[in-house]
Amino acid sequence: MIGKIKKFNFKSLLILNSFALVVTCYFFNNFIFIGVYTLFFFVSLIATKNGIKIIKRLNLFQNIRKDGPSNHSKKSDTPTMGGLFMIIPFLIFLLIININLNSPRLFLLLIAVFGFFIIGFLDDYLGIKNRENTGLKSKEKFILQSIISIIFIFLAYKNDLINPLISLSDSWSINLNIFILPISFLLLVGMSNSVNLSDGLDGLATGCSGIVFYGLGTEILLKEQQDLIIFSILCYSMSGICLGFLKYNSYPAKIFMGDTGSLSIGAILGSIALLTNSVFTLIIFSGIFIIESLSVMIQVGFFKITKKLFNNGKRIFLMAPLHHHFELKGVKEQKIVENFWKINILLVILGIVLKINL
Repeated sequence: MIGKIKKFNFKSLLILNSFALVVTCYFFNNFIFIGVYTLFFFVSLIATKNGIKIIKRLNLFQNIRKDGPSNHSKKSDTPTMGGLFMIIPFLIFLLIININLNSPRLFLLLIAVFGFFIIGFLDDYLGIKNRENTGLKSKEKFILQSIISIIFIFLAYKNDLINPLISLSDSWSINLNIFILPISFLLLVGMSNSVNLSDGLDGLATGCSGIVFYGLGTEILLKEQQDLIIFSILCYSMSGICLGFLKYNSYPAKIFMGDTGSLSIGAILGSIALLTNSVFTLIIFSGIFIIESLSVMIQVGFFKITKKLFNNGKRIFLMAPLHHHFELKGVKEQKIVENFWKINILLVILGIVLKINL
């Protein structure tokens, strides 16, 4: 069915995602999820529409990387830091819920998201101030991400909120014991940077994030654990936020989320997966983000190895991340994004089917 859709744009994704959520609500006989999703879709939609005017007034425009595809130069006058209008509503919602429920899990999630939000904001702000594509240096960004991640993981592990028994179902699991700590670190930092690397084409990271948040929210519901339902609500709210923002972020983008949005989204996904023991499923759902990140690692690693062996660095891809490779191959930006969305939908279906049947 997905493959037969000739033009899979923002409206197509919105309809499909909303329909899937309605079916989910009907299946679980609880329509609060569609209510939260709809509320935050419109909050994001209105906040972004008005936020574009503010960003333009403050002259916060995107700086395009000089070594990127040449056709991206036209995007240099596009407002950025749109993540402000995505993450701030989520943080306010999370804070209100945390005050009412006084949950250690929610408090840790708040710490992680706020920490990565600040890192992303600093990176965007310094990049605009210095008129460069990047603000914080890679080492600085990694150190800050590591500090937040270590604090989150230490507190979560100390309070038995990270389960070393990683499971896909009741009948399939693996006990990682102490190794859950480095894996948690890799997941949190890796997911944050993977979403960030995927945010290179109009609507790519935003659309995929909306899809993954729906999948993660549904997978948590399938656990049938009452104390985790709040995380499904948070996931569906973020799915709505992403699709509301996508209205103005899809091709041709009127605003970019920047690191303020992408680093925070990755942190939300990673943190919720760790706190709900949904690590394995998130890895399946986030296949696009992981492949994008791996393409960069493979490209850099292969270049360094060949340079050392032959004094002449060689590349596997025309450019990394992977979406730029397809761009330079002549595939239209909209087509790349549409196909990545479709693949991500299939990955979410695969993850949920595995969860139900195993």
